[in-house]
Order: sequence, then structure tokens, then C-alpha cells
Amino acid sequence: MNNKAVIFDLDGTLWDSTKQVCEIWNTVFKEENIPLITVDTVKGCMGKTNEEISRILFEGLEEKEQNRIMDRCAEEEVKYFYQHGAVLYEGVDQILHKLKESYDLYIVSNCQDGYVQAFLHSHGFEDCFTDIEMSGRTGKSKAENIRLIIERNRIHEAVYVGDTASDQNAAVKAGIPFIYASYGFGEVSDVSNVIQSFQELPACLREIFCE
Repeated sequence: MNNKAVIFDLDGTLWDSTKQVCEIWNTVFKEENIPLITVDTVKGCMGKTNEEISRILFEGLEEKEQNRIMDRCAEEEVKYFYQHGAVLYEGVDQILHKLKESYDLYIVSNCQDGYVQAFLHSHGFEDCFTDIEMSGRTGKSKAENIRLIIERNRIHEAVYVGDTASDQNAAVKAGIPFIYASYGFGEVSDVSNVIQSFQELPACLREIFCE
């Protein structure tokens, strides 16, 4: 294992699944007689836990019913993405394989269990990442899951790469530097490390790790 770790968010950082998620959710919503949504609505949900999303989308329904519908959506997502994947940001495939030579790579995401695994399987990234964690598996916050990854893998130096203010807050709480992927879904202000494309990540990492 390497001494330095790069921990990634998934949605808005490594891939864009919003179009597919919108279609999957709307298929479920139509069957449940729930108003259909747009891709922009889905983008606004990215980075949130499924519990948070269900409260936003299904306001007025009882919590048990909210969770049931969201669980249906989550199950259909995993089945679809495991087989088909989504849209990788430009350079992700080549750069991840290159970064693996110098760093240990991880993913921490606020998603359901199975979603990250679907990403890894569909795009052939199982060998690129040392470990993964997600809120749907642990029930913990993103900051807690970042710390869990760090402790579990005995990481000495790490950075978190994400695209939202909540990603930034999680990195701060976990006590590690944050790299803002400005090409993603969120708006983050007052941040030192910014990449406008995934291709800029290697240079940013070298600067942070003083290489």
C-alpha cells in the first residue's frame, strides 16, 4: 500500500448519472402516481442521503411510505448501473489507473449500499480502489465514513475530492484537505484547492502532497 490516499466522492466527481437516475425514478414515480421530475431536480438531490432525498421529493407522505418508494428507486438504480454504468467525466478512466500507481484510492459516498459497487463493476474499476464506504451501508455521515476509511486502512495522509459544500464540510470535519471538483453539481466558496476538470487532479495532488 502507498502512504498517501485519495478519497473520492462519486456523483458529480467521477461520473454523471443524473439522466439515467431521472429515468429510473420517473418509471417508479409513474407506477406510484407521484409527479414526475426533471434532470435538474435530480442534480439538486445529488450528494444527499436517500433519507434526505425522500423527504424532499415525497413531502406530505408518511415517513414509512417515503422510505418504501425511495428503496424501490435505489434498488432499480443498482440493478441498472451494475449492468450499464453511466457517463464518466473526461479522463477518469485513464487518470484513475495512473493515480493508482502512486496513491491508494478510495470512495466515500452518501448513497445506498450497492451503488458504488455498481460503479466499480460496470466500468471495470474494482482493481483501482482499495476500499469503499457509503451511508447506506453504515448509517453514518460522510465525515464519519471518511474517518472510518482512514482508520480501517491506517492511512497517514489523505485528501477528499468532491463537488459540493457538504463534501467540503465532511473533509473539514474529518480533518483532511479538500479538492473541489468545480465541474460537478455543487457550488463551493472559500476553497483553496479547485480543479475545473478531472485532468487537473494529478497536478493538484502533487501540490497538496508536496511532491
